[in-house]
Amino acid sequence: MIGEKVQKFTGKGTDLGALQNDIEQYLKGDGFTVQTSAASNHGTVIQAKKGGFLRGVVDADRALTITLSGDPDDFVVRIGIGKWLQDLGVAVLETLLLSDLFLVVDVAESAWNIEVEDKLVRHIEKTVG
Repeated sequence: MIGEKVQKFTGKGTDLGALQNDIEQYLKGDGFTVQTSAASNHGTVIQAKKGGFLRGVVDADRALTITLSGDPDDFVVRIGIGKWLQDLGVAVLETLLLSDLFLVVDVAESAWNIEVEDKLVRHIEKTVG
Protein backbone atom coordinates (compact mmCIF):
# COMPACT_ATOMS: atom_id res chain seq x y z
CA MET A 1 0.00 0.00 0.00
CA ILE A 2 1.22 3.49 -0.74
CA GLY A 3 2.48 5.16 2.41
CA GLU A 4 2.04 2.25 4.82
CA LYS A 5 4.85 2.04 7.34
CA VAL A 6 5.81 -1.09 9.26
CA GLN A 7 8.28 -0.87 12.14
CA LYS A 8 9.61 -3.98 13.86
CA PHE A 9 11.29 -3.70 17.24
CA THR A 10 13.24 -6.52 18.89
CA GLY A 11 14.89 -6.66 22.29
CA LYS A 12 13.65 -3.26 23.47
CA GLY A 13 11.63 -4.31 26.53
CA THR A 14 9.08 -1.60 25.76
CA ASP A 15 5.95 -1.11 27.86
CA LEU A 16 3.38 -1.32 25.05
CA GLY A 17 0.68 0.29 27.17
CA ALA A 18 2.94 3.28 27.79
CA LEU A 19 3.83 3.41 24.06
CA GLN A 20 0.14 3.36 23.17
CA ASN A 21 -0.51 6.22 25.60
CA ASP A 22 2.46 8.16 24.24
CA ILE A 23 1.21 7.80 20.64
CA GLU A 24 -2.29 8.90 21.69
CA GLN A 25 -0.94 11.98 23.50
CA TYR A 26 1.33 12.87 20.57
CA LEU A 27 -1.60 12.72 18.14
CA LYS A 28 -3.94 14.65 20.44
CA GLY A 29 -1.23 17.29 20.84
CA ASP A 30 -1.18 17.61 17.05
CA GLY A 31 -4.94 18.27 16.96
CA PHE A 32 -6.25 14.79 16.16
CA THR A 33 -9.35 13.14 17.57
CA VAL A 34 -8.19 9.74 18.82
CA GLN A 35 -9.98 6.47 19.55
CA THR A 36 -8.36 3.25 20.75
CA SER A 37 -9.51 -0.33 20.93
CA ALA A 38 -9.22 -2.33 24.10
CA ALA A 39 -5.91 -4.21 24.31
CA SER A 40 -6.01 -7.94 23.66
CA ASN A 41 -3.58 -10.79 23.03
CA HIS A 42 -3.67 -9.74 19.36
CA GLY A 43 -2.71 -6.11 19.97
CA THR A 44 -4.27 -2.65 19.94
CA VAL A 45 -5.68 -0.39 17.23
CA ILE A 46 -5.38 3.40 17.50
CA GLN A 47 -7.25 5.62 15.07
CA ALA A 48 -6.83 9.36 14.65
CA LYS A 49 -8.63 11.85 12.44
CA LYS A 50 -8.47 15.57 12.02
CA GLY A 51 -11.21 17.97 10.96
CA GLY A 52 -10.74 20.97 8.73
CA PHE A 53 -7.59 20.40 6.68
CA LEU A 54 -7.87 16.63 6.72
CA ARG A 55 -11.50 16.75 5.63
CA GLY A 56 -10.38 18.54 2.45
CA VAL A 57 -7.55 16.08 1.75
CA VAL A 58 -9.04 12.71 2.62
CA ASP A 59 -12.58 11.40 2.99
CA ALA A 60 -14.23 12.21 6.31
CA ASP A 61 -14.57 8.50 7.08
CA ARG A 62 -10.82 7.90 6.77
CA ALA A 63 -8.37 7.95 9.64
CA LEU A 64 -4.71 7.49 10.41
CA THR A 65 -4.69 3.93 11.74
CA ILE A 66 -1.94 2.49 13.94
CA THR A 67 -1.72 -1.10 15.14
CA LEU A 68 0.55 -2.29 17.94
CA SER A 69 1.02 -6.05 18.19
CA GLY A 70 3.46 -8.42 19.83
CA ASP A 71 5.15 -8.40 23.21
CA PRO A 72 7.56 -5.94 24.89
CA ASP A 73 10.65 -7.62 23.41
CA ASP A 74 9.30 -8.30 19.91
CA PHE A 75 6.57 -6.04 18.56
CA VAL A 76 5.35 -4.45 15.33
CA VAL A 77 3.88 -0.99 14.73
CA ARG A 78 1.89 -0.53 11.49
CA ILE A 79 0.79 2.94 10.37
CA GLY A 80 -1.49 3.71 7.42
CA ILE A 81 -4.84 5.12 6.35
CA GLY A 82 -7.91 3.11 7.29
CA LYS A 83 -11.65 3.52 7.53
CA TRP A 84 -12.74 5.38 10.69
CA LEU A 85 -14.47 2.64 12.65
CA GLN A 86 -17.48 3.70 14.67
CA ASP A 87 -17.44 2.19 18.15
CA LEU A 88 -13.85 1.00 17.88
CA GLY A 89 -13.87 0.45 21.64
CA VAL A 90 -16.48 -2.29 21.34
CA ALA A 91 -15.28 -3.82 18.06
CA VAL A 92 -13.91 -7.33 18.17
CA LEU A 93 -10.17 -6.66 18.02
CA GLU A 94 -9.26 -10.08 16.69
CA THR A 95 -11.51 -9.48 13.67
CA LEU A 96 -9.94 -6.06 13.08
CA LEU A 97 -6.36 -7.26 13.26
CA LEU A 98 -7.01 -10.27 11.05
CA SER A 99 -8.89 -8.23 8.42
CA ASP A 100 -7.59 -5.77 5.87
CA LEU A 101 -7.56 -2.75 8.19
CA PHE A 102 -5.63 -0.40 5.90
CA LEU A 103 -6.97 1.09 2.67
CA VAL A 104 -5.34 1.77 -0.66
CA VAL A 105 -5.19 5.54 -1.01
CA ASP A 106 -4.97 7.96 -3.91
CA VAL A 107 -2.21 10.49 -4.60
CA ALA A 108 -3.62 13.35 -2.47
CA GLU A 109 -4.18 11.06 0.48
CA SER A 110 -0.81 9.38 0.13
CA ALA A 111 1.07 12.71 0.17
CA TRP A 112 -0.66 13.72 3.40
CA ASN A 113 -0.32 10.20 4.78
CA ILE A 114 3.43 9.99 4.12
CA GLU A 115 4.07 13.34 5.83
CA VAL A 116 2.08 12.45 8.95
CA GLU A 117 3.41 8.88 9.06
CA ASP A 118 7.03 10.02 8.80
CA LYS A 119 6.60 12.41 11.73
CA LEU A 120 4.90 9.72 13.80
CA VAL A 121 7.53 7.10 12.87
CA ARG A 122 10.32 9.43 14.04
CA HIS A 123 8.44 10.06 17.29
CA ILE A 124 7.93 6.33 17.94
CA GLU A 125 11.59 5.53 17.18
CA LYS A 126 12.67 8.27 19.59
CA THR A 127 10.28 6.98 22.27
CA VAL A 128 11.29 3.32 21.90
CA GLY A 129 14.97 4.17 21.65
